[in-house]
This record gives sequence, structure tokens and C-alpha cells, in this order.
Amino acid sequence: MQAWQWRQGALSDPAVFPATRAGVDDFIAYLEQQGARPAWLVVDLIEEDFSRHALPHVRGRAGRQLRARRLGQQYRDTPYRAAIVQGRLQEGRRDDVVLFTALTNPAVLAPWIDAMALMQTPLAGIYSATLLSATLLARMARHGSASGEPPRHQLLVTLQSGGMRQTYLQGGALKFSRLVQPTEDGDVADTIVPETRRTQQFLTSVRLLERDDVLHVTILVPASAADELAQRCEDGPATRYDVRPLDAAAGALGMASAPVLADQLLLHIVGRATPASHYPLGGKDGFYRLWRLRLSLYASSAVMATACLAWTVANLVGYGVAHGNVNGLRSETAHYQAAYRNSMSSMPPVVDKTVNMKAAVQIDRLVAQQGPWPVHMLGMVSEALEKSPQIRLTQLEWRAQVPGQATVAAPGAAASPALVAPTSSLALGIPKAPSQTLRLQAEVLAGQDNYRVVLDSMNGFARQLARMPHMTVEIAQLPFDIRSNVKLSGSVGVANSGEDRAKFTLDLVWTP
Repeated sequence: MQAWQWRQGALSDPAVFPATRAGVDDFIAYLEQQGARPAWLVVDLIEEDFSRHALPHVRGRAGRQLRARRLGQQYRDTPYRAAIVQGRLQEGRRDDVVLFTALTNPAVLAPWIDAMALMQTPLAGIYSATLLSATLLARMARHGSASGEPPRHQLLVTLQSGGMRQTYLQGGALKFSRLVQPTEDGDVADTIVPETRRTQQFLTSVRLLERDDVLHVTILVPASAADELAQRCEDGPATRYDVRPLDAAAGALGMASAPVLADQLLLHIVGRATPASHYPLGGKDGFYRLWRLRLSLYASSAVMATACLAWTVANLVGYGVAHGNVNGLRSETAHYQAAYRNSMSSMPPVVDKTVNMKAAVQIDRLVAQQGPWPVHMLGMVSEALEKSPQIRLTQLEWRAQVPGQATVAAPGAAASPALVAPTSSLALGIPKAPSQTLRLQAEVLAGQDNYRVVLDSMNGFARQLARMPHMTVEIAQLPFDIRSNVKLSGSVGVANSGEDRAKFTLDLVWTP
């Protein structure tokens, strides 16, 4: 186990822990020093298997369930397994081409993952060095390390701390990888050529390579060994060697210096881009989710604090502007008040105070609006007369009713000096308009001796008045006496004088 620190876009020197009990204990102590910093685990193991399958092309959730079921059947004893869809076949029913990969010996990772769980270290993901090698080759091609169109059959050879890794890509998609352990006394340069030949024979046997296909081998070695290795790797009919120094790969990734092994190249890809985990964590990512949630809360709090600070500053600025405006308005008010006093000092003294003048104006408005004027009541009588043309007025007597006092006539009506008294405010409509009465005397213009028409005309006229809002009508005198205990007199068919016409009297009360 090697523990690297990622700080400011660069890797620090690693801390090495042997795969022993003491090494695990030292690793736990190391994690305790790091606190709650997240960790990314990159594995480079021999016990990593790759297999290719053609599955029916099924989209969505059903396709994911199909791949998960086949993946579980392929690798039953490990939770670290994944399925990668790499396109579709060009012939037949065009099935999906799926690469199954898994870490077949999870016991190798168990002590280290358990140590991180014990120390509550946020584990962000488990990454395969093989899959990262494919990303490395793509980055090199994208940054111009390779000329022209990338070849279809590529074999990337890298020297890593775990050994020599050979990764085969077909059309840019990973198909196969193997980790070769060099002998203790053997030279790596002596191992590359024969192991490449064995890998090429294996690819041909599984029909990943045809007889006429050319395998392009890219070898990444330190710059000090690049020239010597290039001389020892001779091209063949089906093999093309391209020996590149690690400086070229480091430049493609934006690293400041070239590493000795390819491990740092792969770690730099993870530290710079932080891709999604290659293998599922199987519930081991709980602390990482909590770490991200805590980070989100910190970010939200910082945003809220910034917003509150900006709001406070805006309020303070607004307060300053408003305070300046208030001072200006106060100065302007004092100026106008001084000008008013100067103007008033040259005028004669007023008869009364402004408050009394305002009260007088309000009283005048109340009297004009609520005063007992006969105009409204006479308007209602006129409206009823328009609907009763056979009725003719002979006399009107209007009065205003004041509670607790004798009935008074309209303001301005003539009165004897003996009856003159202070006028009550109720009679003027203060605080509310008083009730008004109207004694109405009229006559019916009907034919001679047509008594039924006379009564109907009078009743119709009375009903017209009673329909008016807030109006009460009472018949004070009928055109003729129809009581049962009164003696009838007069002559039928004899013309009556004007004084004997069908006259009647109505008492009207209107309450505004």
C-alpha cells in the first residue's frame, strides 16, 4: 500500500505500508493524522479479470438489470465488479458489446478498506489502474503525442510499482490487460519483447487480432532508458514499437516533472479529473456521502453569510442615503417655515385660529350634505306625480323632526320673533340627518260622481310614494267620508263646485 497526498495539483512523496499486520496498524495511525480528508483507492492487482460478452441490446432499467444479473453470474464471490458497454456489433441483431471486469480476490483489499472504515475516512471510489491506463493513452493521443489517426490495435506497456502492465485496446476500447511480474535478476528491457510476443499470440488465439493485423505497441519508460530500449525493440511484420519517455506523457497531463514509474501518471489523472468510481463500494462510501453533505452545508452557509453581508451593506448604504435626505428635507422644511413666518408677520392678525376655521369648514360641509332640505323629498313627490297625471297638488307643508324638540320648519323659513330660539345641531343634520315630514294635500281630476276611480287614483298615488326608499305614507283624509256610521248626503248627478272636488291629504315621513 502506498499513500500519496494530493496538494495544489501535485503529488507528494508516498508513504509505504507493507501488507502485514504491522503495516495495517501503521496505516491506521496514518489515517488518524489525516483527519476527515477523502481518499481515492487505485488498485493494480494481478487478480483483476476482464471478459467480453455480447448481450441483447436493451435500454434503460431493463438493460441495467440484465447486465447486473449476468455480471453476478460471472463473478459471484466479489462485490467489486462492473460492466462497461463498449458499443454494438455491426452484424446480426447488433447486440451490445459489454466488457465485464472484477477484482476476483477482494480479500486483498479488505484490511485496507476496513482500516479506512474504522477511522471513518471518506472513501470516494475504487479505481482500476488498467482502466486509467486506457484513459492515459487517450490523453496522449488527444494532446498530440501520437501523429495521425490512432491505430485500431494498440498495446500500452507501462512500468508500475506492481510490475509491467500490458493493456490492449481495440478501436480505443479496452479489451484485455495483464500484469507481468519481472524476475529479481532480470532486466525489464529483456522482458518487454518476449512478453509482448506472448500477449500478441494470446490476442490472436482469442480472435482479437487477425493474421494480417498489425499491433502497435506503445512503451512508456524513463527518458534515460528510452533510447536503449528503442534500439532493442525491432519492428516485425505484425508489430510496430513506439518507445516514449515518461516526459511526453507527463507533458500531456500537465505535470510539472516526469515521474520514474507510471503510477504517478495514473494518480494524476484521478487527482485532476476525479472520475466516477470504477467499482461499486458496496456500502463503504457512507462517510464520503456524509463528507460531501457537510461540504455542501459549509458552502451553503458561506453563500448565506455572503448574502447576509451584502444585504447588511446595502441597508447601511441605504440608511446613509436616507439620513442624508432627511437632513436635506429638514433644512428645506426649516427654510419654508421661516419664509412662512416672515410672510405672516407682515399680515394683520387673523380673527380666529386655523383649527377653528377648519372645524367651521367641516361643519359647513356636514350641513350641506346632511342638512334637512326639502329638495330631495319634493323630488320624490314629483316623480310620483309624473306617474299619476290625474293627481293635482293643492298644498304642501314640510317640516324637519328634531328629537326632544318641537317640529321646526326649514332653515330660512319666516318665524315670529317670539319663537326665535337657538337652533339645535340635530336640526342642522349634525351628527346625522333628521327625519322629514311632508303634509300633502291634493285633488283627483276624475269624472262626475266616479267615486271608485277617485279612490283608485288616490291609492295608486299613495303606493307610488310608499315605494320610495325610506318613505312612510299615511292617509290623513280621504276624498269623501266612507265610514259606516256617517250619514250620506248630497245629490248624484249634480255638478260640484271647485270647493267640493275630491280632495285628500297624505302625511309623508322620510328618514334619510
